[in-house]
Order: sequence, then structure tokens, then C-alpha cells
Amino acid sequence: MNTKLRVLVVGCGNMGASHAHAYHHMDEFEIVGLVSKGKSKEDLNEKLGADYPLFGDYYWALAETKPDAVCISTYPDTHEPFAIAAFEAGAHVFLEKPMADTVEGAKRVMEAAVNANKKLVIGYILRYHPSWIKFIDYARNMGSPLVMRMNLNQQSQGYMWDVHRNLMKTLSPIVDCGVHYIDVMCQMTNAKPTHVSAIGARLTEDVAPDNYNYGQLQIRFDDGSVGWYEAGWGPMISETAFFVKDVFGPKGSVSIVAKDASATGKSDSIDAHTKTESLRVHHAEIDAENKFVKPDEYIDLQDEPDHQELCNREQRYFLRAIRENIDLTKEMQDAFNSLRIALACDDSVKSGEIVRLAE
Repeated sequence: MNTKLRVLVVGCGNMGASHAHAYHHMDEFEIVGLVSKGKSKEDLNEKLGADYPLFGDYYWALAETKPDAVCISTYPDTHEPFAIAAFEAGAHVFLEKPMADTVEGAKRVMEAAVNANKKLVIGYILRYHPSWIKFIDYARNMGSPLVMRMNLNQQSQGYMWDVHRNLMKTLSPIVDCGVHYIDVMCQMTNAKPTHVSAIGARLTEDVAPDNYNYGQLQIRFDDGSVGWYEAGWGPMISETAFFVKDVFGPKGSVSIVAKDASATGKSDSIDAHTKTESLRVHHAEIDAENKFVKPDEYIDLQDEPDHQELCNREQRYFLRAIRENIDLTKEMQDAFNSLRIALACDDSVKSGEIVRLAE
């Protein structure tokens, strides 16, 4: 029988708590410590009904617990140093996106994983969602080029506005959330992105003068495909255009239809970020009278995991990657690529120029 993997959970907020719940209920893992600067670790211990060791300093916790694996769900500016320290300590790493807050930092994280011969799984949660996988598959069948339209505006207040403001001390919304949707676009086209352009607006003095809390990016691909993504955070953000996930090509279109997730008051719900409910597939074929040959199809999605179940699936994959020695080279490169593109978009906002992506 395999021994349990001893995991140190670093960051006990929204994502860290969800991953800790997954580990807590999996027989294959043993939590050896919860790490956070504030009281979230005590709150999480109470919610889990557990008495896990608590630490206020990551490096001390790493040295004290000597874990087999580390789960990092802290703010993006800590991802690079925390992940590298874990690899140097001989641990595998589950790392929430983005991999780092710079392109160079992401390269150093990947190099550390390779040098340590340890697994690095990045938290691209949509890759574990069966409905999003199906959405990507249908998009690939719409021909080439594709037009991809997506957004995730979040009208936040209270605790979530505190979270968003803290995130924006390091990254903009189009980088932090955008890496998910850029990754999706790259999977849909399987083409090379060539140029990006982006715009942004600073709608509150709560955001640093060199950052912005609303942004929209555009990407051009070498097969002629184009995509846009927008993201805004804050109490002033409209919910009217909260949920757009739509792709069309020469053969038709596929759209995520999420009536419940897109309803008023849902834009700040974590579950709404990944909610699908059904897909609407439109066929572009027309007859001699220019009438559509086929009616639109609605595909009801039976396997519709909530946010916690998605985190459970991420951690089951992390376990498999370690136990089965899965080669994660392509997955790491994909995560790096989406971050590289997102950061180029951020540069475009700040420079006002189109940015050509390096080969």
C-alpha cells in the first residue's frame, strides 16, 4: 500500500481553502501544516474540524514539516520564490495560476521543477471541467479561422473587493484571470499567437496609478483567428455583460449558455466563474434559399461539477502526476505561453501600442 503524501498548504483563502478541503478528504494525502499570515489558517482549521499545525511563516513551515508536496495559493508575487524554495526542498508543487508575475520568473519556476525532477501542476481549473473540454472540442469543429469572445467581469464588494485590491498590487485582471481564457483560445485554435493589443481603465483610486481594474485584450493568430477577453473588478463594475463565452467559425458557432450563472448578483460567485449548464451549437449550412439546414442544438451537460469538485479533480490529477510519473512538459509550456501572452497584453495597455509576440 502506498504511503500518504505529506502536503503543506500555503495560503488559506478561497483557493487554498478549497484545495485543503480536497486533501482533507483524500486518503492519499496528509496535511502537515496550514500557512497564512492572517487568521485564515485558524478559520480553515475550524471549518475542516481539524487540528493541523499552523504556521505564519512559509520558509519556517517548509523546513519544519519537510513535506512531499506543497500547495501554493498565495498572491502572485510570492509564487516564484515559494515554488522554487519547495523544489529546492525536494517537494512536488501544485501552484495556483499564474505561474509567476513575470515571464522570467515563470522560466525560473519551470527550470527549478526540471532540475529537482519534481512535478509542477499549475491550477488551470478549466482544464479539469468536462463541459469546458467539450466547449473547446466543439469550437475546433467550427473550421478556421475562429472568432473567440469571452469575458469575466466581477462586481465585487466586501471581502472580495479586499481580495481583488490585493491581487491588483501585483497584476491586472486581464493577467490574473486572463491566463485561463487565453489558454482556452490557444487550445481552440491550435495556432500560434502573433500580435496582441489591449486597453484598460483605472476606475478607482484604490488601484495603484500604474495599474487598472478594467481591461480588454485582443489576440491575433497565424491562422487568421482572433479573440478578445475582458475583465473588470470592483464595486462599480456592471453585471449586464458578465457572462460571454462564445466562438464562431466558417461552419457555425458554439456558445456557453449559463442562465443561472449569469443572473443578477452572481458575478462575484466563485461557482459562476466555471458554470456552463448547457452548450448551444449553431450550424452555418444553408440551402438554395439561404435558409438554415439544421436547427440549433442545445446540449445539456450532465457532469457539471461545482467549484469544490473541480478542485478535488485538480488534486486527484496532482496525485496521479506524482504516482504515475506523468510527463508535464507540455502542460508547463502551455501555462507559460498563456502567461507570456497575458503579460504582453498588459504591456500593450501601458504602452498604447500593438505588441508583436516573439517567436
